[in-house]
This record gives sequence, structure tokens and C-alpha cells, in this order.
Amino acid sequence: MNKIAVWGFAWVPPFAQGLVRDLRVRWALEEAGLSYESRWVGIEERGSDAYRRKHPFGLVPVLESDAGALIESGAIVYAIAEHCEALMPHDQRAKTLAWMFAALNTVELPVWNLFVIDLLHQDEAWAKLRRPGAVEEVKVRLSALSEWLGDRDYLLDGFTAADILMTTALRFIRHTDLLAEFPRLDAYVQRCEARPAFQAALRNQMADYAHNVPVAT
Repeated sequence: MNKIAVWGFAWVPPFAQGLVRDLRVRWALEEAGLSYESRWVGIEERGSDAYRRKHPFGLVPVLESDAGALIESGAIVYAIAEHCEALMPHDQRAKTLAWMFAALNTVELPVWNLFVIDLLHQDEAWAKLRRPGAVEEVKVRLSALSEWLGDRDYLLDGFTAADILMTTALRFIRHTDLLAEFPRLDAYVQRCEARPAFQAALRNQMADYAHNVPVAT
């Protein structure tokens, strides 16, 4: 995989900065030691024919390389990891893939639901009624995940692509105190975020937002 470019949104509101899913693609590339260029799409360009040819839904991320274009952050991280022993060890491929799916399907869905309720619909009556149940659904997942993690530093024997997806999923509830109720998970996220590759990926994403901040703001 060469001549890599990662597409993200040109700018998002502060509450979403550091959460957009191109972050996990950048992180995987940093962990794999692969260089890439940053490219961005403005909100007004998402529905253009040119961009829809890259991403049918007008979303991000898109990864372009000499091997072609890919959409969906989980699929892109997998494509990177399958060529990187550090992210997907040969003797733990199946387990790594299972935990990648768990991060995206079992953990991210209820976490994202709470994020949407709290930050996109917080003033609506239905959101106030729905929130307690949404919080409980998140706590059920966090409790089980904390129990699995136990004394491990990472989900498996060492850091893998699954930790990239899990950490970026858990970041969607950074606006709450829920992780603090599960010290093992809180420490886990902090441990993953302390990795130099994550810090580099976050800097790159945030630099794009700073460069493209709307004049009106």
C-alpha cells in the first residue's frame, strides 16, 4: 500500500473534533509506519458527484492508495492491519478480528446512541426520556468489557487493531463520567491514547480542522 491519502471532513464543531472516524484510520497508519497525505471534504461538497464516487454516502473516511479506494473505518483499519504483524499478529488473527467486530457492533452502537442523544438532541423531550435507558445500555457493555479486560493492558496479549477501534469507540462518551466508573477501562483508554501513534494521528486531524476553520467562527 503506497501513495496513501486519507479523506476527512474539512472542519467539524469542537464537540466532535478528535472523534471523527478518520482518526482511527490515521492511527492505524501511524502504528504501521505508513506515510499518508491528508485530504478533506467540506460539508457543501459531500453530496457532489465527484465525492459520491469516492464514498456513496458522502461520509468519511475514504482511504485512497495505489491499491484503490476503500470506505468504512473498520474495513480500512482491517486492510491496514492484515499487512502489519504488530496490528494483527499471525497467531491471533481470528481473535483480533473478533474484537474488532465487538468494538464496532457491540460497544460502539450503544455508545454512539448516547453521544447522539447528549450532543445532538439534548434539548428535545424524547431525548430526555430516552437517556436513562441509553445510559444503562452503555453501562452493561462497559461492565462486561471491564470484566474481560481484567489485569490486561490491552484486549489481547498485546496492542492490536482491535484496541484502535475499541478506544476510538469509547471516546464517544468522553463528555460523560461513565468511564470513570470503570477504572480499568479508564486506565485502558488513557494507556492507548498515550501511544505516540495516537498522539500523531490526533495532531494531524486537529491540524486539518485548525487550517480549515470557517471564517464565521
